Amino acid sequence: MNSTAVIALVREALELTLIISAPLLLTALAAGLVISVFQAATQINEMTLSFIPKLIGVFAAIVVAGPWMLQLLIDYTQRLLTSIPGMVG
Repeated sequence: MNSTAVIALVREALELTLIISAPLLLTALAAGLVISVFQAATQINEMTLSFIPKLIGVFAAIVVAGPWMLQLLIDYTQRLLTSIPGMVG
């Protein structure tokens, strides 16, 4: 197994990690932004106020995007496992 193959595997794994985490992170970012605007408008400075909406938003994102994220992981794992004989030999 040469260094080019290792770099390609690591690059693909990092890309997959970014793609899978993007919906969850963007949902939490959007919920935090909305709550921050609400807190600024009402002058409520409670740190725990943003936790529950973020938690609900991320849970909803998992419910909606979960099958897609799981399919990406399954496809990557299948490609990785089927390429093992070519890497070893």
